[in-house]
Amino acid sequence: PTQEPKVSGIYNKAPLSKSLLLVPSGLSILLTLLFQHYQKFFVYNLQAVKEDFQIWRLVCGRTVCLDLKDTFCSSLLIYSFRIFERRYGSRKFSSFLLGSWMLSALFDLLLVEVVQYVFGITISSLPSGFLGPLFALFVPFYCSIPRVQVTQILGHLSITNKTLVYILGLQLLTSGSYIWIVALSGLISGICYNSSVLKVHRVICIPSWVAKVFSWTLEPIFSTAEPSSEIRVGMGATVDIQRQQTMELLDRQIMLSQFAQMRRQRQQQGGMINWNRLFRPLRQRRNANYQDILQSEQDAPPPTEVSEEQVARLMEMGFSRGDALEALRASNNDLNLATNFLLQH
Repeated sequence: PTQEPKVSGIYNKAPLSKSLLLVPSGLSILLTLLFQHYQKFFVYNLQAVKEDFQIWRLVCGRTVCLDLKDTFCSSLLIYSFRIFERRYGSRKFSSFLLGSWMLSALFDLLLVEVVQYVFGITISSLPSGFLGPLFALFVPFYCSIPRVQVTQILGHLSITNKTLVYILGLQLLTSGSYIWIVALSGLISGICYNSSVLKVHRVICIPSWVAKVFSWTLEPIFSTAEPSSEIRVGMGATVDIQRQQTMELLDRQIMLSQFAQMRRQRQQQGGMINWNRLFRPLRQRRNANYQDILQSEQDAPPPTEVSEEQVARLMEMGFSRGDALEALRASNNDLNLATNFLLQH
């Protein structure tokens, strides 16, 4: 028998994401406003690392941002990427951050040497901050998060649930002269860590005992109290099944909030579909008007062909193939309306 605990746990509270959001941001603000004379210890000086073997600069220079604009964009990206900690758990999420941090540091040094060899440009320092792992997170964000259209601008430009995150990434990419090196090394490290060929995720990972120690220390500090009216759902017997079910629940809640506003707008415009034509009333109305409507539905042309690509997208969100086909036929292959209907029923 399956248990029915509340949807909770360390992978649901995302304490690591919260700590990465609060601690580096707080240090960045303090260094900018109060302790400017200590900023020299957090400069990402590659020349000092290579020539003087000051390895500690890799830790300090690749953790705290010295530009408040970079701090703001990084905080918003960490907040957006917390979904991965909730989806995969804190241990896997921290393993990805550690692996991408180490790989991006290596690629930073290699790319600087390539730029110096090809273009003759000597780069002594790069932008500071936890930027490499952030850019690496764009790889799983692009590959695993479904793209759902929210609205359109001028009838051609699609606004999706991922547009704001990409805009934040572009804003961060334009904040410095050589930040493209950090971004490129981060993307390469993310691809390498996710690659099933290189098996980097098996080599660089957080040991279980370390994860337990941090769960004992970080969770009490950065966790929040659970709501008293938390919805109880049936959960699987294993941790992996519970995590998968919690992931699906959170994804559906996110998509539901995104489509709520669109649904209200369409209702105000009178553009909602008459879904009742697909579902017969529970009580047959024995009158002439109902018979006329039924006859007109029988004489209607057959439903339009359904796009298999859109069916696959709905199935990726957790809906069955039959429900996806029915909703797409009713909405005339409109993915937004079909998703909205499936979420509301």
